[in-house]
Amino acid sequence: MPRSVWLLIIGMLVNVTGSSFLWPLNTIYLHEHLGKSLSVAGLVLMANAGAGIFGNLLGGYLFDRIGGYKSIMLGIVITIIGLIGLTLWHGWPHYVWFLTIIGFSGGIVFPSMYAMVGTAWPEGGRKAFNAIYLAQNLGVAIGPAVAGIIADASFDYIFIANLGMYLVFFFIAFFGYRKFNISPNMHTSVINEGKKIRNKSPFYALLIVTSGYLICWLVYVQWQSTIATYTQELGLTLKHYSLLWTINGLLILAAQPIIQPIVKRLEHRIKAQLVLGIVIMMISFIVVGYAQVFSMFVTAMVILTIGEMFVWPAVPTLASQLAPKGREGFYQGIVNSTATVGRMLGPFVGGVLVDQYGMTAMFLILTSFMALAIIPSLYYDRPLKKAMLKNAVDVE
Repeated sequence: MPRSVWLLIIGMLVNVTGSSFLWPLNTIYLHEHLGKSLSVAGLVLMANAGAGIFGNLLGGYLFDRIGGYKSIMLGIVITIIGLIGLTLWHGWPHYVWFLTIIGFSGGIVFPSMYAMVGTAWPEGGRKAFNAIYLAQNLGVAIGPAVAGIIADASFDYIFIANLGMYLVFFFIAFFGYRKFNISPNMHTSVINEGKKIRNKSPFYALLIVTSGYLICWLVYVQWQSTIATYTQELGLTLKHYSLLWTINGLLILAAQPIIQPIVKRLEHRIKAQLVLGIVIMMISFIVVGYAQVFSMFVTAMVILTIGEMFVWPAVPTLASQLAPKGREGFYQGIVNSTATVGRMLGPFVGGVLVDQYGMTAMFLILTSFMALAIIPSLYYDRPLKKAMLKNAVDVE
């Protein structure tokens, strides 16, 4: 791999490790330390994710206008400002303000990182993006594990450690990315590609499959919100909860040799990948619904991780297959936005269900709700079949 790609991989690792200090513990901090209900905590995380949607769109737009280096530096600087504020003032309501700012600025960075790795090593193809994906998961494995240890000492240190990691990321980007010879117009943003769509059947198919994708994310994000507080109520330590996410990240890396042969056999059967993954994820929520000890949470997390390895890559792959030439970025942007909307709504929906009906009812309702995601996964291609039938009739 080129040196520039390695610098981007290292930068992504540091970036995600830093952000992973905070996001698994947000709900716990809001509920246990600031005394807010899970519904309120869900609204705060909704604001953070909602700001991330605007940040993603702006990041893609800025990449086209001013280039990747300036876009990334802008996002990092705003994040550092937000983290300085969060380090000094992390009471209520300051926590909401700064967390929203961090969500927005973090959203600016990610599109440019992905665009830069693709343009820095175009001949690398999937290898370039896969390297970034693995760096993300390694950061998810490292960050929560370290965060749990730090938070056990004092939550105040979490904010300091997060700020420290972003300062490291700042210097990596400042000295490493400024000399990248990447023209701003080598990639197109979601905004620039969002023109009138002539052949609407692939677009409708994408909207159908992403409706199920949204449901999956809405339920999945409970692990970062309601389940996080549930582990605390059962007496698990922050180290234990953070370790669950370390298991998630490491398993994604370690299980690749096992999962890849199965995925290869299902390569041309995206529906089977989606349904299999959703069913496995549902089983994980049934297990966690009965969990009372740490080993049961570990079992549920392992099952969840296996399920997500089928679902999460399948939807972007399908979007790539459906996308007309020149619309790849636009279609992938819809997929990313759908996931963010799920992450935005999930904590609030879960929090309301827990506050109104209790944790057990929440697991039952959302697991049943997740089953609905199977329907769009099976029938997303109906618009494509109708279009093919119409074309056949017209030809005759």
